[in-house]
Formats: sequence, C-alpha cells, structure tokens
Amino acid sequence: MIDKVKTNLGITGIYQDSTIQGYIDEVKQFMLDAGVQKEVVDAETSVGVITRGVADLWNYGSGGTQLSPYFFQRVIQLASKMKGQDDVPVLDSNEVDEDVQATSKL
Repeated sequence: MIDKVKTNLGITGIYQDSTIQGYIDEVKQFMLDAGVQKEVVDAETSVGVITRGVADLWNYGSGGTQLSPYFFQRVIQLASKMKGQDDVPVLDSNEVDEDVQATSKL
C-alpha cells in the first residue's frame, strides 16, 4: 500500500518510507477503531481515504496536525458499510473523466 500512497502524494524515493508507513498504520488503526471492517481497510478501494489521512497527518509544524472533514466523512461512510456489501459501485477513472467533461460543458 505504501507505493500507492506515495504515488498519490507525488512522493518518490525511499527516504520518508518509515514516516509514511507510520502514518499509514496510524490511519488504518483509526479506521478500525471507528468501526471500519478490516477487509474494507485493507481493500484497494480504501487507498484514497488512507492517502487523505496520511496527507492530513503530514505536517512538520508542532501541534498543527488535524484530520480533514473529508477524511472523517469517508471513514463514516466506510464504517456504515455492512459486511458483504460489495454491490456498491466503484467509479473507474474513465467514468470520472466523463463526469468532469460533462460538468465542464454546463
């Protein structure tokens, strides 16, 4: 998962891997404690929310770190998912691009 989070954040190299992995572990534990099922936390579809959480925690200032409203909202959505609820549609990047293009024509 670290490689996908780093790609999403535009981070290359391995210098910060230990710090990033620590943030990934912290975010995943937060999600588990919030009631998100382990299978959902570990799923490919959770990389985005985990990346958001890592980005929120990635702050070198003292005491200024906080999780974003989007992160909280997404964790609540995922925690509300019932076991075996795999029928929720997942957009692929082509569908998102088409939606953006359609919206920009309005």
